[in-house]
Amino acid sequence: MGSRRVSGPARQYPLPELLFIPMGDISGMNADLSIAHKVMNWCDQLATISASPDNISRFYLTPEHKRCNTLVAEWMQAAGMSTWIDAAGNLCGRYEASTAQAKTLLLASHLDTIPNAGAYDGILGVMVSIAVVAQLHQQQKRLPFAIDVIGFGDEEGTRFGSTLLGSRALAGTWSEAWWTLSDKNSVSLHQAFTAFGLSPEAIHHAARRSQDILAYLEVHIEQGPVLEQENLALGIVTAIAGARRFSIEVQGYAGHAGTVPMDLRRDALAGAAEGIVLVEKIAKESAVVATVGQLECVPGAVNVIPGRVRFTIDIRSGSDTLRDQALEKIQQAFAECCARRNLKTNWTEIHNASAIACADWLQILQADVLTQMHLPAYRLMSGAGHDAMAMAAICDVAMYFVRCKGGVSHHPDESVKVEDVALAIQALSLTLLNLAQ
Repeated sequence: MGSRRVSGPARQYPLPELLFIPMGDISGMNADLSIAHKVMNWCDQLATISASPDNISRFYLTPEHKRCNTLVAEWMQAAGMSTWIDAAGNLCGRYEASTAQAKTLLLASHLDTIPNAGAYDGILGVMVSIAVVAQLHQQQKRLPFAIDVIGFGDEEGTRFGSTLLGSRALAGTWSEAWWTLSDKNSVSLHQAFTAFGLSPEAIHHAARRSQDILAYLEVHIEQGPVLEQENLALGIVTAIAGARRFSIEVQGYAGHAGTVPMDLRRDALAGAAEGIVLVEKIAKESAVVATVGQLECVPGAVNVIPGRVRFTIDIRSGSDTLRDQALEKIQQAFAECCARRNLKTNWTEIHNASAIACADWLQILQADVLTQMHLPAYRLMSGAGHDAMAMAAICDVAMYFVRCKGGVSHHPDESVKVEDVALAIQALSLTLLNLAQ
C-alpha cells in the first residue's frame, strides 16, 4: 500500500515565519536508547493500572483513570512541568516558555484504553512527549512557546459510547446531550463526573482559546501495517480519514430451500453477498477503504431461503470527495444488482465524519526533520480516528506515526521497537527546536 496525500484543501492558518529559519545547535537533543527504554518502562507501569487483573482495561472517570493521572503527573513534575487535572478529567502538564504571553504548543494523546488493550495505543504518545520535555528541562532550555503535554481521559469512548470526550472538551465542542449517556451499570456521565470530583457545570473551563495555541502535535502508533511493510520507523500523517457508516437492509422473500426453483427465488442473502463483493471491488478501484463488518440473516434456518438480510458498510478516505464518489458507485451498482434479483433495499446512515487534513506547514516541518535525521519523509493517511480530529476545530494539527509490529492494535499483542521509540523522541525533539528557531 502506497502513501496517500490529502486531496482536499487544508484549513488555512498564518504560516509562522520562524519555520524556514535555519536550525541552530541540536547537540544533546538526539534521543538515545536509555531514554526510549524509560518510555517503554513507563508504558509497562501504566499497563498494570487496570480494572481487570488479567488484561489492560482502563476507562474514563474510574478509579483506574485517577490512579493513572496521579502516576503520570509525578513523571511530568519530574520533567519540570506544573500539573493539573482540567474540568474534563484530562491530565495537563505545562513547561513554561522563555517569554511571557507566549503561545502554547500542545503535545497530546490519550491515556484510556479499550477492554483487553495493548500497552501503547495513545499511551506511547503521552510518554514520548514527557520524555522530550524532560530533555529540555535537563538541559535547562526554554523555548519561545509554552508546551502543554496532555493525557486525554477519554478517546476510545469505551465507557459511555461517545468517543473523543477529553479532546472535545478541550476544543470547546462538548455537547450537553452527553450528560445523559450511561455506562453498562446505568451510571450517567453526569454522575461519573461528580463521583470523580469534577463539576459538570464547570466543563466549559476545559476549553482552550484558539488564539492561545501555536499548534497541536500527536505521536501515535500507526495501528496498521504500512510502515512495517515499507520498513520505516516513522511516518508523517497527511490526514485522518473521514468515515461514513450505513446499515443496509435487503428485503427478499423467504421460501422452502427444496421447493423453490433457483430462477424464481428472491434470495436476500445472495443479493447481499453480491453487494459485499461490489463494496470490495469498487473500494479497491477508487483508492478508498470499505468494510462490511456486520451481517445478519433472517430467518437463519438451514432449510429456508433468506428473506431478509441486514449488513453494515464502513467507508473511509482522507478525501471526503473520493469517499463519496466511491459510495455513489457502490450504491448505484448495488441498486442494479437488487433490481435484477427483485429485491428491495433500505439504506440508513448511522455515522458521518469529515476527513481532517493535517496542516501543510507542519507536514513541511516534519519532512525537514526526518530529512535531517536521514530518514525518508514518508507520508500516509490515518484510517483510524484520533484526538487530533477534535483539536482541528481550534488549531492546526499534525501527527507522527510510529511503526507497530504486524500493524496490530487494540489487542494485547501491540508491540513497538525500542529503537523506533528512540527515533520518535528524536523527531519530536527536533520538531520543537525547529519551531523555536
